[in-house]
Amino acid sequence: MSQITGPAPGTVFPRLSWVDDLLVPALRAAVADLPEAERRAAGYHRGWWAADGTPLTAVAGRGKTVRPALAMLCAVAVGGTPRDALPGAVAVELVHDFTLLHDDVMDGDALRRHRPAVWSVFGTPSAILTGDALMAAAMREVSEVPPRLAPAAVQELVRALLDLVEGQSHDVAFEDTAEVTVAQYLAMAEGKTGSLMGCACALGGVLAGADAERVRGLREFGRRLGVAFQCADDLLGIWGRTARSGKPVGADLTARKKSLPVVAALAGTDSAADLLRSLYASPRPLSEEDTRRARELVEKAGGRQAAEDEARRQMSAALRALSCARPTADAYRQLQEIAATMIRRDS
Repeated sequence: MSQITGPAPGTVFPRLSWVDDLLVPALRAAVADLPEAERRAAGYHRGWWAADGTPLTAVAGRGKTVRPALAMLCAVAVGGTPRDALPGAVAVELVHDFTLLHDDVMDGDALRRHRPAVWSVFGTPSAILTGDALMAAAMREVSEVPPRLAPAAVQELVRALLDLVEGQSHDVAFEDTAEVTVAQYLAMAEGKTGSLMGCACALGGVLAGADAERVRGLREFGRRLGVAFQCADDLLGIWGRTARSGKPVGADLTARKKSLPVVAALAGTDSAADLLRSLYASPRPLSEEDTRRARELVEKAGGRQAAEDEARRQMSAALRALSCARPTADAYRQLQEIAATMIRRDS
């Protein structure tokens, strides 16, 4: 394979084939080192093979590899190369897959990336153990970088994992909390989603040998971008299409989850907010008609607009933080393009 020094001009998320050229062989090698049962489930989750282990000629259910792309571009932004950041890129993708496997178990989501989720095919214990194995493999990736960089790289990943668990814990707790404020929700999103994107960006800087100030700017860029991404994801969860997202649309409303549009709508004082509060407080399961009604009420109470506005605010904060990292002009432009596309996701 020829040496890759960076993405072609104009390459934007989600079509990042230059990332896959570096990432996929390294990611396959990391998964190949897992115990057999976990290797099989992880490869199925990635879309590399069917449940029985038969290789798939067309890769199904592949993720968008945006976190690895951020890691590699952030390395370029501070004078490094994509290959410098490869161990960090692999690590954050492994952690991301770990969170998806566990999220599907906790949420009971039977569909992931247009295919049956791992737990629904291999069983819940297998999905949990596979997630655990992926997390361990991620730690191995960052611990085996050059010795002068390893302590900082491991510290970044450990910090992100702890923040991620805390954010996920708050997200679960919100299901049984009567009132959740927008500020509480955003703090949760920063941990659940922003922490890993911040880690990806920071690892790019660390593995490229950047100083602490530039790494700090990259980390904050990723964290703000992660919150903006979560805002967009919440919008897709209510107003998207299963054909686009690969997950059941409306399931969060049916489960009475408090995503950002819902939290913002429930804080309203008009009649739509009152009706939504009554619907969410009802002890009976929500029917398909109730879910449709809830979607209408969230929009009428201003929840959709509030989430869109918050995504834009977080994006502005992300780009300000990126400037503090003093990135090269070309890398800044490409990171800006990726970031903008992430919150303009097709609904």
